[in-house]
Amino acid sequence: MVDVSKWPLFSLLSTEELATIRQACVFGTSANEAIYITHSNEVFAFGLNTSSCLGTGDSLSTIVPKKLDFLRGKKVVSLSYGSGPHVLLATDDGQMFAWGHNGYSQVGNGTTNQGLSPVLVTANLQNKKVREVACGSHHSMALTHDGEVFAWGYNNCGQIGSGSTANQPYPRKVTGCLQGKTSVGITCGQTSSMAVIENGEVYGWGYNGNGQLGIGNNGNQLTPCRLAGLQGLCIQQIVSGYGHCLALTDEGLLYAWGANTYGQLGTGNKSNHLSPGVEGGVCVYMWGQCRGQSIVIPHLTHFTNTDDVFACFATPSVMWRLMSVEPDDFLTVAEALRKEFDSPETADLKFSVDSKYIHVHKAVLKIRCEHFRSMFRSQWTEDQQEVIEIGQFSYPVYRSFLQFLYTDTVDLPPEDAIGLLDLATSYCENRLKRLCQQIIKRGITVDNAFTLLSAAIRYDAEDLEVFCFRFCVNHLTQVTQTGAFWQVDGAMLKEFICRASRCGAFKN
Repeated sequence: MVDVSKWPLFSLLSTEELATIRQACVFGTSANEAIYITHSNEVFAFGLNTSSCLGTGDSLSTIVPKKLDFLRGKKVVSLSYGSGPHVLLATDDGQMFAWGHNGYSQVGNGTTNQGLSPVLVTANLQNKKVREVACGSHHSMALTHDGEVFAWGYNNCGQIGSGSTANQPYPRKVTGCLQGKTSVGITCGQTSSMAVIENGEVYGWGYNGNGQLGIGNNGNQLTPCRLAGLQGLCIQQIVSGYGHCLALTDEGLLYAWGANTYGQLGTGNKSNHLSPGVEGGVCVYMWGQCRGQSIVIPHLTHFTNTDDVFACFATPSVMWRLMSVEPDDFLTVAEALRKEFDSPETADLKFSVDSKYIHVHKAVLKIRCEHFRSMFRSQWTEDQQEVIEIGQFSYPVYRSFLQFLYTDTVDLPPEDAIGLLDLATSYCENRLKRLCQQIIKRGITVDNAFTLLSAAIRYDAEDLEVFCFRFCVNHLTQVTQTGAFWQVDGAMLKEFICRASRCGAFKN
């Protein structure tokens, strides 16, 4: 499961909002726009809204996600964006919608007016169902279910494949060498276009100044041209960057060609390649411009998917595709342990505290805590008991301690954290002791400050003692008027007054 919160823009959303996301895409020249689709098929957009690319009906930026009502109930199967940016979206029923920058008619509605809201693109697509969309900088492509490719928009380099360089205001079927062939995949570079057909052949057209068409030269092509360098290979997937391409074979080999200014071909140098070159077996490697650094040789990462690589190292950190965040049923070890805490169905031991049971697993306690590792040796009577009585600590405190062993987290108010600090000291749990001190520091108030100071002294928590003492001195007038201040024993009260005096608390 991919975590969308790795993209900075999604940190604006609450945990509840993040939990609703099924698909998402971050885009824009600064990765400042985002679209996401919920599990109930509602589409939301937020961000900078350059060229009205959010489709919200206006050109205003928003940090609060806005719902695109026009797309309500539509199940999205493909989404792409251009440099303007403009956005194309295809749904599972074969409809295609477009909006955003439209200076070259890349929205496909026959005008050059900005697309403030999603429009249904139908021109020349009657009785056609779109299954995939792709965007260049200012041109667009669509792949239909029957394997036909359509293109429209900016055509200065022949990227529409029409045989001319005239802009195309409506979707136009790409023919030439693709006539009669069934395409199964499409991709766009900045001003170039590529298609994969069902037998694994690859065709390209448009701008070729960096060799991004992979045809062995750098001449532009106004109609589709087959990549002879991939002859005999069965290409299953192809993707394009700004001016380079990657192709994956059915045997798992990766080929690359085109621009190589940042080492994006992974060849070990920065020379452009006019023809495809093999890059070896596929794993999660990264290369090219990574956070401003040119990585010219593929670097093996610890990531399990390419989406995380883009989130952490792309410049800007856009998504290279519509990303799915479908949850799966797999639980990590940490998630499984968290789920089984206090579960009567799987537990083999119970603690009784204040006449309430807490269900746990001996093995987990022995692994996580030295105190229990010693307890469950044969010479301890507790090792033979199915229920262990606890009288020294309260139920909330002891339950929180056991839960900490399963989750590494503590959720207690400061007053109860004092008791847990006592337990942590008794059981020599130093990490738990530090967590308790953090909770107490965050929860200190004038009313409880002296109580917390007393606890810090009692449990030998030096850092916490210093923190609480300084708080009491800084709020001396209010603290000395609380009940907690006058309830402490005389020796501690005298010690506090002496320390406060040495700090200059009583100077006029």
